[in-house]
Amino acid sequence: MHVILATDADWLIDEVTAALGGPDTSFTVCRDGRAVAPTVKARTPDLVILDMQIGTMGGVAVTMDLRLDESGGTLPHVPILMLLDRDVDIHLARRSGSDGWLIKPLDSLRLRRAARAVAGGGCYAEGIPTPAETAESPDGEPANAG
Repeated sequence: MHVILATDADWLIDEVTAALGGPDTSFTVCRDGRAVAPTVKARTPDLVILDMQIGTMGGVAVTMDLRLDESGGTLPHVPILMLLDRDVDIHLARRSGSDGWLIKPLDSLRLRRAARAVAGGGCYAEGIPTPAETAESPDGEPANAG
């Protein structure tokens, strides 16, 4: 698996590569969001992981840029996993076209689960209640979502 990781935070590079690294995984690190699209064009990855805050062009803008290029036929579809700073960023991740997201702080188990789901063509939507969590309880009150 080839992963493009876009962040300017050294600790995040260490955390992601430790959690996802292995003999069959390679990483390309982009420390500037503007470098992601050309990097995708040069070598299509199996997964793109974007930090919410990346220097001059954050994860939302990069996701929108990749999706726009995809719709224009200049880039292939690439699975995108965003690493969010806060729960309120979920709306931005959804609207930008991201395939999944995690809310920091990260842990290896969640990161591996999300990466596997998104790289496999699925979605990983942390922080959104599942249908079972939002179903009404027997007394007619909405069930607690968290």
